[in-house]
Amino acid sequence: MMTSMVPEPVLDLLHLLRDKGIAAFVVGGAVRDMCRGRQPEDVDILADAPIDTLKTVFEGRPVRVVGNTFPVCLIDDIEVAPCRTASGQFPEDDLSLRDFTVNAMAYDPLANRLLDPFSGRSDLENRMIRFTGDPDDRIKEDPVRMIRGCRFAALLSARLSDAAQKAIHRHADSLVIHIPGERIRNELIKAMALSTPSVFFQCLYDTGLLAGMLPSLDRCYAMDGGPFHGETVFDHCLLVGDALPAGRPLLRLAGYLHDVGKMDAQGVKDERITFHGHETRMDALAADLDRLRFSGQEKDYILALVRCHMRPLAEKTRPRSVRRLLAMLAQNDLSFQDFMRMRIADKKGNLAKSPYTLTDIRLRVEKVQHEMARQTVFQPDDLDISGKDIMAIRHIPPGPEVGRIKQQLFEKVLDAPGLNTRGNLVQMIKDMD
Repeated sequence: MMTSMVPEPVLDLLHLLRDKGIAAFVVGGAVRDMCRGRQPEDVDILADAPIDTLKTVFEGRPVRVVGNTFPVCLIDDIEVAPCRTASGQFPEDDLSLRDFTVNAMAYDPLANRLLDPFSGRSDLENRMIRFTGDPDDRIKEDPVRMIRGCRFAALLSARLSDAAQKAIHRHADSLVIHIPGERIRNELIKAMALSTPSVFFQCLYDTGLLAGMLPSLDRCYAMDGGPFHGETVFDHCLLVGDALPAGRPLLRLAGYLHDVGKMDAQGVKDERITFHGHETRMDALAADLDRLRFSGQEKDYILALVRCHMRPLAEKTRPRSVRRLLAMLAQNDLSFQDFMRMRIADKKGNLAKSPYTLTDIRLRVEKVQHEMARQTVFQPDDLDISGKDIMAIRHIPPGPEVGRIKQQLFEKVLDAPGLNTRGNLVQMIKDMD
């Protein structure tokens, strides 16, 4: 049955290798997925030959050799890797170097033969994540495997073995700081495609990894959510992230991080905990995103979602406030759709309140659509007058004063869109002190 899951181009390459007398197997995540009855997305081949021999075998095909530390051949986007051990038993010795037992299986579809020297299939069935061989050795070879262990636990609805859990605890503080930030970022982005990434974040916390990866979120664990929430701040963030779409990884990640500023904003008023202005307390989050090497565009998008997520939009919201909301979104380069996705998830993640109904959502969308249809000004540059016009009317040179006047006009037009005509704006400029 597994043979039928192997794509024809992969079978073609395996036949070619076999005809040249080279043993080869499908390995890694593809075998894991097929053992779960899932069609694999990517299929990698492991061949018992050095890289130079493989290049000769595939001569005449579109072959690319990629990778510096461990070069592999790419043929039509199918990876064919040489064995990593010069002598010994193939492919068992190579499989012994892989991260987890569930990824340390090999399959020969031509003979319909599964090699499972480390009981990876049994671990799959028992929903167990175990390091292949000695956990300390596997972690020291590549510390990012600690994070991958948590991701695979979430992906496979599994748990870390006791040995894996203890090994990660031993190395979390000393090794996670040495993982390049971009590699941690990549693991976070991959985790956003999981059905419930909250399991991943909980595993990171339980193993001590989260403190070195996202300290802004880690510090929110067990933090009182306040009188308007029925859950902790940490749990609220996890619930909100899970409620956002897997197809929008940055939006979803913003959901898991949207309230981390509450730690810096917390106070007490009338014997109740408060978090006034927490959406503006983003220094800790910004530092995390910088350290993890998120691009400037990615960072701006996440921080913009955090900054805007508290902006009210309710049944009683007046048109003036709707226009101000849209102006804020425009200034932060955010779409109304992403704002609403965050608002809906934020409400759903509050166990003390009921989520929005379809009627609630429709009403809010209609309010926004009505204002957008009026072609209202949502940014200062949308005004029916330019900075040059302001300078000519006021007889002033370029500088901050031009921007200040433009902002004043913008505020007035937000309150009364009908003022956005050149004649009205010219007169308002002349009337300014």
